[in-house]
Amino acid sequence: MTSNQPLLEIKNLSVSIENKQIVKGLNLTVNPGEIHAIMGPNGSGKSTLCYALMGHPEYTVTGGEVLMNGKNVLEMAVDERSKAGMFLAFQYPVEVPGVTLQNFLRTAYNSHKGENGTSKVNVLKFWGFLKSKLQMLGIDESFANRYLNDGFSGGEKKRAEILQMAVLEPKVALLDETDSGLDIDALRAVAEGVNKLMNPAMGIVMITHYQRLLDYIKPHYVHIMASGNIIKTGGPELALELEEKGYGWLTGDKVAAEV
Repeated sequence: MTSNQPLLEIKNLSVSIENKQIVKGLNLTVNPGEIHAIMGPNGSGKSTLCYALMGHPEYTVTGGEVLMNGKNVLEMAVDERSKAGMFLAFQYPVEVPGVTLQNFLRTAYNSHKGENGTSKVNVLKFWGFLKSKLQMLGIDESFANRYLNDGFSGGEKKRAEILQMAVLEPKVALLDETDSGLDIDALRAVAEGVNKLMNPAMGIVMITHYQRLLDYIKPHYVHIMASGNIIKTGGPELALELEEKGYGWLTGDKVAAEV
C-alpha cells in the first residue's frame, strides 16, 4: 500500500435486503489513521452498511465497489475479508455457551496467522499473548475463561468484542453501535480500549446515535446518514450540532416519516 492510497474506499455502494433497497449509492473514503463516525436516524442504513461490508449473506450488494488496500472486498468470502484485515464489532454479540473466550480467540487468531503462512500457536504461547492484551485493556484474566458472552452484561459483551479486536489487530474496524446499552462506566472502559488499539496504520468506522461516545473516542469526521446515503459530512462539531438540534433540520419530514 502506498502512503497516499486510501485504506478503505466505498464507491457508489447500493445494498438491498429482501429486494428492498436500503443503502443507495453511498461513497466513503477512510485513510490510515482516521476515525469516522456515522450517525443518523433509525432505519437509515447504518448497520446495513456494516453487515454488507463484512459479507453477511442476507445483504445483497446491488451496485458499487468496495476496495481495501486497493483490493476488491466484494470478491472476497466473509473469512477472506476478516483475514485481509476487516473487523466488525457487533451491536448484539451472540452467546456461545460451552466455548471459552480464550479458546474462541485462539481459534480466530490461528486462522488468521495460518493464512499468512506462519505457524499456529499452542495454548500456552497464546495464553501469554492474550494476557498481554488483557493487561493492556485492563481486563481481569479470569474473563478469558468464561463462556463466550454467556451471561455477560452489555458492557462485558462489548469489552469481549474489543478484546477480539486487540487479538486480531485489524486494518479496518467497523464498530456497530458499540455504545448501545452501556452505562457511563462501561462506555468509558470500552472507549479507552478502542483508543489504546487505534494506530496510524488503522482506520475505524463507528456507528452511533449519541454524542456521548464521541466525547471519549474523538472522530476526525462525522457523517450523517439518512435514507440510505450520507447527506452531510463535517468534523466533531457536527455531532454537537445534532445533539442540540436533532436530525430534523437535515432530514426534513420525509425521513422523519420513515423512522
